[in-house]
Amino acid sequence: MQFDSFASAQGFMLWSTFAIAFVLGAVVNKTNFCTMGAVSDWVNMGDTGRFRAWLLAIAVAILGVTGLEYFGVVDINGAFPPYRGGQLIWAENLLGGLMFGIGMTLASGCGNKCLVRFGAGNIKSLMVFLIIALIAFFMVNPFPGSDQTLFTVLFYDWIRPLAVDLGSSQDLGLLIAGSEKAAVARLLIGAALGLVLLVAVFKSADFRRSTDNILGGLVVGMAVLGAWYITSNLSIDLDGEKYSLQSYAQQWDFLADSNEGKPADTRPLAPQSFTFINPMGQTLGYTAERFNSAYLTFGVMALLGVVAGSLLWSLLSRGFRFEWFASFRDFVNHFAGALLMGFGGVLALGCTIGQGITGISTLALGSFIAFGGIVLGSALTMKVQYYKLVYEEEASFAAALITSLVDLRLLPKALRRLEPV
Repeated sequence: MQFDSFASAQGFMLWSTFAIAFVLGAVVNKTNFCTMGAVSDWVNMGDTGRFRAWLLAIAVAILGVTGLEYFGVVDINGAFPPYRGGQLIWAENLLGGLMFGIGMTLASGCGNKCLVRFGAGNIKSLMVFLIIALIAFFMVNPFPGSDQTLFTVLFYDWIRPLAVDLGSSQDLGLLIAGSEKAAVARLLIGAALGLVLLVAVFKSADFRRSTDNILGGLVVGMAVLGAWYITSNLSIDLDGEKYSLQSYAQQWDFLADSNEGKPADTRPLAPQSFTFINPMGQTLGYTAERFNSAYLTFGVMALLGVVAGSLLWSLLSRGFRFEWFASFRDFVNHFAGALLMGFGGVLALGCTIGQGITGISTLALGSFIAFGGIVLGSALTMKVQYYKLVYEEEASFAAALITSLVDLRLLPKALRRLEPV
C-alpha cells in the first residue's frame, strides 16, 4: 500500500485501525468473548467454551502471522512493542502477568473487556480505565520536572538485572534452529502449534455447536492478523524512494518541508497489532495534549474503535445500561484491580490480547511466559476468592492460598489445608 505523503499513509493506518477495532468491539460484545470469563468458567465450573475461543484466536493469529512473515508480508522483528527483543525480561513478563491476572479478576475483566463494558454503559469500567491509563502513562513517561518514571522508581533497579541476554532475538525459531534456518523453523513451529491448538479447540462437541464462541475466536484472531498486515505494508513513495511510516518520521527534518503533522514519537509508527494497556496511557497523553494530532496513535484509535463498536452493538441489541458499583467493597476490588492491571500490563509488555494473542503470534518466548502468568494469576485469585466465600471467617488467606495452589496442582496434596469445594 503506497502513498504519496506521510499524512495520507498515516490517515489510512489510523482509520483502518479504527475500522478493525470497531468490528472487534462489536463482536466481542455480541459473543461475550472474555479472557477473564474464560478462566472463571474453566476454574469454577469446568466449562472450557470461552477458554477454547481464546485458544482459537491464538491459533488463527499464529498461523496467519507466521505464514505471512515467512513470505515477507508482515514485519515482526521491528515491532512496537519489541516482543522479540534480545533481552528476555522473564521476571517482568512473569510478575507483570501475575499482577495483571489478579487485577483483571478483581476488576471484572481485562483491558479489552473494560473498553467493551464501558461502551455498553458500565461506568465502573470508566474508573478502571482512568486508573490504568494514569499508571500506564507514568510507567513509561517521566513525572513532570523529572527524568524518573514509575518503572524506574519501583522496578528497574531490582528486576531488570534479572533479564537474560539471548542475543539478537527471543524468537523461538531463531533460538531453536539458529539464524540461518530461523524462518523455516518459525513457520514449522507456528504451523504445528496452530494446528495442535485447532485440534484441541474443536475436539469439543459443545464448542463446535457454539456459534458465538467460534465467531468470537475467529474475529479476534483475524483482527490481530489484520492489524499486523496493515501496519507492516504502508509505505510512502518519494520520487521512487520508499519509506515506511517510521523511517519517514525518523528522517522528518530531511524529508518534510515543515513540522506540520510531525508525530511526537516515532515508535508507535512501527508494525504492531492490538494491545490495550499502553494505549490507555497513550490516550491519556493525547487528551492531556488537548487532542493534538501529533499524539494520535494506532493504540488510541484501537481503543476508540473498540468502545464505539461495543456501543453500537449494545444499542442495536438493547443491551446498553448504566451500571455502578454495587457496594464499597466492589469499588475497592475494582480500584485495586485497575492498579494491578496498570502496573502488570506494562511490566508484562501487554495484556490478555497484547501478549496472550498478539505477542504469542510472534512466537516470542516472553509472550508465553506472560500468558502463563496471566492465566495463573487469574485462576489462583478465583480459587482463593471461592474458598474465602465458602469458608468465610473459618479460613485464613494463607490456608485458602495454599489449598488453591494444591487444586491447581502446583503444590502436593499433603499440604491441603481446606476440604475441596
